[in-house]
Amino acid sequence: MAPEDLGSGSAAITLPAGYSDVLVTPVPQPTSVGFTPDGRILITTQPGQLRVFAGGALLPTPALNLASKVCSNSERGLLGIAVDPVFATTRHIFLYYTFNKFNSCTSNVSNVPVNRVSRFTLSDANRVDPASELVLLDNIPSTGGNHNGGDLHFGSNGYLYVSVGDGGCQLGNPSRCAGQNTTARRLDVPLGKILRVRKNGLIPPDNPFAATPGSRRCTQPAGVPPGTGPCQEIFATGLRNPFRFAMRPGTSNFFINDVGQGVWEEINEGILGADYGWNTREGHCANNSTTSCQPPPAGMTNPIFDYKHGTNPSSSPFQGCNSITGGTFAPPGAWAPADDNAYFFSDYVCGKMFKLTRTSGGVVTVSQFATGLGNSSAVTLRFGPAGTRQALYYTTYARGGEVRRITYTDTSNRLPLAAVSAFPTQGAFPLTVDFNGSASSDPDGDSLTYFWNFGDGTTETQTPSATTRHAYTRNGTFFATLRVRDSRGAMSSRSATIRIDSGNTAPSVTISSPSTSLRFRVGQSLVLTGSATDAEDGPLPDSQLTWHALLHHNEHTHPLMTATTGNNIILTAPSPEDLPAVTTNYVEVLLIATDYRGRTTTVSRNVLPRIVDVVMTSIPSGLRLEVNGTSFLTPVTIKSWERYTLNVAAPPQFDSQGVWQVWSSWSDGGARVHGYLTPATNSSLVATFEGTAAGQVDTAPPEELDDTSTPPESPGPPDAPGEIIGPRAP
Repeated sequence: MAPEDLGSGSAAITLPAGYSDVLVTPVPQPTSVGFTPDGRILITTQPGQLRVFAGGALLPTPALNLASKVCSNSERGLLGIAVDPVFATTRHIFLYYTFNKFNSCTSNVSNVPVNRVSRFTLSDANRVDPASELVLLDNIPSTGGNHNGGDLHFGSNGYLYVSVGDGGCQLGNPSRCAGQNTTARRLDVPLGKILRVRKNGLIPPDNPFAATPGSRRCTQPAGVPPGTGPCQEIFATGLRNPFRFAMRPGTSNFFINDVGQGVWEEINEGILGADYGWNTREGHCANNSTTSCQPPPAGMTNPIFDYKHGTNPSSSPFQGCNSITGGTFAPPGAWAPADDNAYFFSDYVCGKMFKLTRTSGGVVTVSQFATGLGNSSAVTLRFGPAGTRQALYYTTYARGGEVRRITYTDTSNRLPLAAVSAFPTQGAFPLTVDFNGSASSDPDGDSLTYFWNFGDGTTETQTPSATTRHAYTRNGTFFATLRVRDSRGAMSSRSATIRIDSGNTAPSVTISSPSTSLRFRVGQSLVLTGSATDAEDGPLPDSQLTWHALLHHNEHTHPLMTATTGNNIILTAPSPEDLPAVTTNYVEVLLIATDYRGRTTTVSRNVLPRIVDVVMTSIPSGLRLEVNGTSFLTPVTIKSWERYTLNVAAPPQFDSQGVWQVWSSWSDGGARVHGYLTPATNSSLVATFEGTAAGQVDTAPPEELDDTSTPPESPGPPDAPGEIIGPRAP
């Protein structure tokens, strides 16, 4: 985040009449928020800090810093917070974080980091003693780095509910990732689940498997008990990445936002013992389908609402949306009467919020509520105190990271929003700067007056126009601010601030490694090397360099490496998100250099994978083969990355002549179902079949007879998300 962006208003955000959006505080990588009864806002950040906002300001010292014990690479980190319902008595808070248990944050190895839930004590002095930690849930594998879940909420019954993702890649077989990962279907591990425990980590007696013979406390801090019995902590199962969920105020009823894989984002109702179907189902359809949408198999529960990924028509409110994140219920009386108990949810990619209501008969209505939140936005939504009422607070990674607040103002005069830009913002002094406040706005459409404070001790200037000019006549770093007042006398609640450096320029930065010509292989150690020089400070030391890395996936990104200071940093090259992402995924490396006056420059480099062809054929030709769970008719050319594992299968089938064909061998000597490690150059893979008498059974082991091809598709409901959709069969 560039310093000149600090405090800027977000004029692009649009809301219905009667609502206003304001910045609460900038904070890097904010994952969640909680509220104490005495008015403090507790903010968790992905790198491991717990920040406190109190008295109208973000306190400079973190209340707790877990960075030394947290893995924050990929989607790991300090992810969730819940405040004890009787905090005024106990001072207890509960945190969900990825523990670096084995002194390595590597993914898909034997000893991966683990997610855990711990209880801490927060003092009135805004400090958490690390020694106050009591680990309640532990040893939850963070297999592939992503799909950790990480939300925490208390129900009115006093129980603590915890969301856990499926780990991204299959536990015990990390070559099976994304839609191939079946871990959520297992009852002997806590992955892909909603868990429910008492405040001391013990098991509520009515949990589905609490009294099942052979069941175990799979998240026991002392270690996972031996056996394969079901986990007593399980409340519900069959979820991919239930990143956020929300309790209806005053109840133990909740909705779950489950981030989808290839097609659907979904909202599920929290039901004791429910199986939401992943990875057999996605949304209300079969995995990776928009038309195979028959009622779910017996024992599985459909979502109450889902929406397709961003291939919707431009008229759809879900156009460009790909990742459901935050969700919250509006408490009665917090906003307009029509909002009471409505469910608000957000999409991280398209930067929108939506409002969902459901009648007593189960009919669901969804409408667009807010737009323009920005990409990588609205990570968590929660209602919290705002004066004598409540407001919706949300965390966002947009604009470098912020906590923002949406307030309902009814028909009264709403506050204007200030936003400022300037050019130049750096250079030799004397420095003449042109300021522009035209991005400022008033939600009621009133005209604005502009109040400028240039930060150098000169008198505040008032102008009727949105532009002005100022000359800085001395060397220094200055923070110019803009406030705006509407024609009815309402002043913006916060100033927009921009940094001006007179006599200082930003450093010049170069990334030297990895090179632009490199084409990486999966698992390769990429050395991040760069340098920076500053006109005033000269060459900058490695301590002034900070690295980030992202995996780009269509319109959104996944963090590969959070802020890491130094040089010659090692980044392990990832696998593609899934097979369809082979041709669209790539890595972006960012280097930020900071001079001794705090001025920064960011440069980035896209690092591409080595894409190779794998030609799949069969003998006889024209038979169906499966690659990473998708069926293809041979011959077919599969695009892959070097050292990406393709899980190939050769199911028994009838050929075009009606002859029953049974697999005999693969050209690489592998089993009928096996992982093919993609080589560095184009290759071919041949499956040989033998014709048998029709109906003759295969003699392969039962688990190899599973035919995971997509079943015949039948027409489903129209793809018109956002319209009124009736309740679906459970």
